Amino acid sequence: MQNLQSIMETLSGWVWGPYMLVLIVGTGVFLTFRLLFWQFRMLPLAFKQVFGKHPSHEGDISQFSSLMTALSATIGTGNIAGVATACVLGGPGAVFWMWMTALFGMATKYGEGVLAVKYRVKNEKGEMSGGPMYYIERGLKWKWLALIFAFFGAVASFGIGSSVQSNTVALAVENGFGLETWITGVIITAFSALVILGGIKSIARASSFIVPIMAIGYVVGGLIIIFNNLELVGPALKMIFTYAFTGEAAVGGAIGAAIRYGVARGVFSNEAGMGSAPIAAAAAKTDHPARQGLVSMTGTFIDTIIVCSITGIVLVMGFIMAGNDFGGQTGAVLTIGVFDKLLPGVGGWVVTFGIIFFAYSTILGWSYYGEKCATYLLGEKFVLPYRIIYIATVFIGCIATLDLVWLFADTFNGLMAIPNLIGLLLLSGVIAKESKDFIARRKSGELY
Repeated sequence: MQNLQSIMETLSGWVWGPYMLVLIVGTGVFLTFRLLFWQFRMLPLAFKQVFGKHPSHEGDISQFSSLMTALSATIGTGNIAGVATACVLGGPGAVFWMWMTALFGMATKYGEGVLAVKYRVKNEKGEMSGGPMYYIERGLKWKWLALIFAFFGAVASFGIGSSVQSNTVALAVENGFGLETWITGVIITAFSALVILGGIKSIARASSFIVPIMAIGYVVGGLIIIFNNLELVGPALKMIFTYAFTGEAAVGGAIGAAIRYGVARGVFSNEAGMGSAPIAAAAAKTDHPARQGLVSMTGTFIDTIIVCSITGIVLVMGFIMAGNDFGGQTGAVLTIGVFDKLLPGVGGWVVTFGIIFFAYSTILGWSYYGEKCATYLLGEKFVLPYRIIYIATVFIGCIATLDLVWLFADTFNGLMAIPNLIGLLLLSGVIAKESKDFIARRKSGELY
């Protein structure tokens, strides 16, 4: 077991090392220039697509529901624990590099949404199936690479999607309420089963209800802290921008630490380039691939530019109040401590409940991702067995020690990006063509 752990630590370090991060961010930069800064020019229209009313089109769920399903898997413990880890290891400047990662990542997420709809297919039940495995197979004609992605996605779902998340909830409830982990396991497994066994429409309904409430609740809690301590906002923002280019308050005091940890946590949080979100995007009711691409890219903006920013700014405010010191804490413990200090009696609970609902929603969203990957590999007959196994791992996660599972989950989650990014880069011409077609057809009045 020690040898296996050592091997996985080495592999995880390579997967999430500088070359992978350069590839992920570089893909976003490339698509940004290839599409002439599309994510900035079209952001107002993108949000209009999310919240507006549209004619009914072919698909399984609404565009809003597809975004909420993707966000249910994206907005998670990374927004709380991940940001704290980035700030401790990379200094306050890491927040700036998270922002940069998200701004370019929006182009990546847009491209994923376009290709997901462009190459989606109907399965035996008349439901939509899509995502990297389909646009790699149908767009590049590389079935072997599509199978590799599906394998990585299916394996990752049992870790990053179920057991790791349920473990986080169980520990948070035990620390906050003193409830034994097996009791939490029974409760969260039952609630997960109620939703997951109903399929994508059930997951979409639950996500459309849970995600807005949890995200708004967390953001409001953070904003209350910010407005109650307005005198710290200016210094906090100045520190974020200054330390981003000086590396002060980072491990070793190097600017590379701020960039590395800011980019890594940003990618881990918003999942742009990972290939997970386009699986949900493929189920959306839409009349054009580019329209769903616009909806998809708002997810990165919401996840990182809004939710992660709240965490980051509050943490840096706490850092200043403590005399430029995080007190040796990191992860969720640090975030809970800072929120509670700046909003006594309430702040800690905001983060604790955020962790619980963020993790639970991630369980729901990733069950769909893993199911689609598993059925791509083994066929539709494996849908029910997959759901049962997935639900079982939710309970196991609550009662087991998951150090090695964390490593497997982190590694396979990262490995998903490689075939997906290959598909995005080689099919970038298709993304550009669909974008031009969308603009032309809107101008002609053919599309609303």
